[in-house]
Amino acid sequence: MSDEHPTPPTPAGSTGDPRPEPLRFFGTTWVNHDHGYTRRRIAASVGSLAATAVSLLVLRFAYEGIQIAAIGGFVTVLVVAMFAICSALAFRHTWDGFSRRPDPDRQASLRGLLAIGFVGSLLAYFVRSLTEAPGEKLHREEYETALEQHEKRTTRRTRNPSKKRRKT
Repeated sequence: MSDEHPTPPTPAGSTGDPRPEPLRFFGTTWVNHDHGYTRRRIAASVGSLAATAVSLLVLRFAYEGIQIAAIGGFVTVLVVAMFAICSALAFRHTWDGFSRRPDPDRQASLRGLLAIGFVGSLLAYFVRSLTEAPGEKLHREEYETALEQHEKRTTRRTRNPSKKRRKT
């Protein structure tokens, strides 16, 4: 099994062993921290920080364009406040998404806000990748729960306890 094409998780109700769900950029290396997990975490950190820096540079150019257009101080303040607030909300939403599954309906309704606040999402990814693969804690909890449930389902008694021999 290769890291690029991991096997899908075991479907609900099947009798096979549970399989870990792959994470973006990490595959299933997060389970045992093997096959380049540390290098991938470093690359994810550096990549997300570089993407954040490039994004801030693009926002700086946009700000300079607003200044050149001389559309007024009020509009400039509104645009800067919009990006700051949306980035803060996107950071919080992305950060929360690492510890619990997001609601699909809420995720769809926040799509525009997350697009505007993309810098916050990139920063959240960077900060989380300093300590673990983003989403690893959530996936590990779910995987360990699935393993425990599988263990409970598959361990059965080997004999009928009512026919137990009595020692004399």
